[in-house]
Amino acid sequence: MTNLKYIIMVLMGGIMYGTMSSFVKLFYSRGYHAGELSFSQAFLAAVFLGTAQFLSRKGKVRLARNEFISLLATGGAIGLTNYLYYQSVSYISASLAIVILMQFTWFSLLLDWTVFGKKPNKSELLTVVFILIGTVMAANLFGEDVQSFSWIGIALALCSSLTYAIYIVANSRVGHAVGWLPKSMVIMTGSALTIFIINVKTILVGSYFSYEFAMMAVFLAIIGTTIPTALFATAIPKVGAGISSILMTIELPVAVLCASIVLNEQLGFVQIVGILVMLAAISTMNYYKSLKNKKEKQSGSALSP
Repeated sequence: MTNLKYIIMVLMGGIMYGTMSSFVKLFYSRGYHAGELSFSQAFLAAVFLGTAQFLSRKGKVRLARNEFISLLATGGAIGLTNYLYYQSVSYISASLAIVILMQFTWFSLLLDWTVFGKKPNKSELLTVVFILIGTVMAANLFGEDVQSFSWIGIALALCSSLTYAIYIVANSRVGHAVGWLPKSMVIMTGSALTIFIINVKTILVGSYFSYEFAMMAVFLAIIGTTIPTALFATAIPKVGAGISSILMTIELPVAVLCASIVLNEQLGFVQIVGILVMLAAISTMNYYKSLKNKKEKQSGSALSP
């Protein structure tokens, strides 16, 4: 039962993430922009996490300078991800944006290979092929509507996928000795700073004192950042990274379903099959990576005196 509780927590975090693109696109109709929405989301999340850290028993946490800078830079990567992703849904459908964002799976493999020399095996390469096939089907790239696609929107979503992969790789390598609360707070601070620097003119002239904008910002900060961060930080260590990665693929069907309900976006049969192919490929890759990591840990334990 305990393990089931943590599995549900990971699923809930993925579901919350999956709803964001549809609501951001809905907020665009009220006259708001990606810069101010993504900045307010990151800023308020940093405030909420900072308040929780201040009120916690552990109180003030001291970080080494290099550690602090690394976490800020990691936050910059997720800040860019949110900003570029939110920008993309102003050009393309929320369903297409989430399909392209999911390319972070093979971008992560590419980064591990080019930066850290960790060459992908044959099964991982085969999985990438299936992800790309599923993407082509899900995006309906050979459909009748291909000429109406905004290639700017696709490029923005693809860039957000790359920065998401950078965030995942960086997050797995920095701040291991830092608790999840101060780590998340510094990351969100880096996220807010990065978005502010990029959109300083838009943010400074924006109006943030209306009740409507306040409600939107609080919604994005709590549902899109603070709660999922807490759920993942608590549950992923209990469930394991491999199984958690599989569970987090729920973000894709939730985003598509939410776009259908909230934005009235329609999907054809081929696109649905493509999404299923992507989910199967991503889940399979993460499952075998989990098995591989488990075997490596077991062999390491066996070799230790």
